[in-house]
Amino acid sequence: MKQTVTFGEVLMRLSPLGNKTLMQSNHLEFYFGGTEVNVAISIANFGGKVKHVSSISDDFVGDTAISYLRKFGVSTSEIVRSKRPLGIYFLQVGAVMRPSSISYNRSHSAFSEIQPSMVDWEKSLKRCHWFHWTGITPALCEGGYKTLKEGLQLAKEKGIEVSADPTYRSGLWKYGADPKDTLSDLMQYSTIFIGGINEMNELLGTSYSYSNEDFIEASKTLIETFPSIKKTFDKIRTPINASWHKIRSRMWNGQEFRETEDLDITHIVDRIGTGDAFAAGLIYGLQNFDDYKAMQFAAAASALKHTYEGDVNFSSVGEVMNILEGNTSGRFNR
Repeated sequence: MKQTVTFGEVLMRLSPLGNKTLMQSNHLEFYFGGTEVNVAISIANFGGKVKHVSSISDDFVGDTAISYLRKFGVSTSEIVRSKRPLGIYFLQVGAVMRPSSISYNRSHSAFSEIQPSMVDWEKSLKRCHWFHWTGITPALCEGGYKTLKEGLQLAKEKGIEVSADPTYRSGLWKYGADPKDTLSDLMQYSTIFIGGINEMNELLGTSYSYSNEDFIEASKTLIETFPSIKKTFDKIRTPINASWHKIRSRMWNGQEFRETEDLDITHIVDRIGTGDAFAAGLIYGLQNFDDYKAMQFAAAASALKHTYEGDVNFSSVGEVMNILEGNTSGRFNR
């Protein structure tokens, strides 16, 4: 695979053991993650070359986070250090009819002070062939938006493939920017769209439904509005309860609509980072397979992530391909 660059906040996750609430527990497990970090590590696990650009605390917590990224082969050469603390979030894992819940503590984190002057994009994008961004970064702070935009502008000049996952989380937009205008501004530099009807409606100001027919129409409208976009991919989650979901995906590549079969996840171990696993699988897949197989690979990677604790998908290419071949029984490998 060619080199991929990701840009975004590195977070520490704190969570009670198992399905306990914070009130029930005196012990917390910690994991490192963050939307773009999860994508980076997953691509590295698939054998790809990845560089992550960020700002991380200049203390032993930041040292540990950087060591974690390096352990998986993610380049940290373009990470800057800050006197501010690493962002954290608390997760209580739900079960059956009780949903999981998250509380963020990232308003004054190391990444919140990121500015364009802190990132040398010419150096960061050297030998880069794919740049991935998400809607989380421009939602966090104005500096994140401006720094990302500079990177995207240079990526477009260099002809780099750019995948956009404009995840919209209303609770993150606290610095006064208009989400629709900000995300639309960044979309003009992107070539691959990873997102569903909610994201399309937010960007377009429309009210398309979740049907396949409306997905096709929304995709056509999106491509017409943002001509640099060539293809759209959507991961569809059908929850039975908090512990049992079904995953499938669909696409419009400008010529045809395709949809995968449902993958049944009957016992979820951890669903954090499953959308990131889909994005990483798609980035890998589009560089190695045709569009439909790339989408199948992404859906299988997302399904497998539900079986790993923590934010990151640890699956290898072989393990994902095993799912594509129909081996979903979970029998021992001997």
